[in-house]
Amino acid sequence: MTPSMPDWVARFPGSVTVSDAEGVVLYMNDAAAEHYASFGGLNLLGTNMLGCHPEQARAKVAGMLRAPGSNVYTIEKNGARSLVYQTTWFASGEPAGLVELILDLPGDMPHFAR
Repeated sequence: MTPSMPDWVARFPGSVTVSDAEGVVLYMNDAAAEHYASFGGLNLLGTNMLGCHPEQARAKVAGMLRAPGSNVYTIEKNGARSLVYQTTWFASGEPAGLVELILDLPGDMPHFAR
């Protein structure tokens, strides 16, 4: 956890990673540090997130750094499903970087059409 991250974000059960406009990782909450432990966890702070993605994903992330947008998808690893939500965040109305949320999805999660 970084000192300037609000406590509710630091302890949020989903992974929260925030970069600046160049893709440099500024913040990781506790869940993100655990999620990315095999890649260095909190040691990723200050590194560029582009180097953490394979080419196809890196191109999408780089595109969102150039022009505001979102990339949303689900993944499955070892039978566990997660929602990945990557999007531009703004400061004073200008794109300031990306935020990535990763939320574990329960296997029996209900779906409602409303």
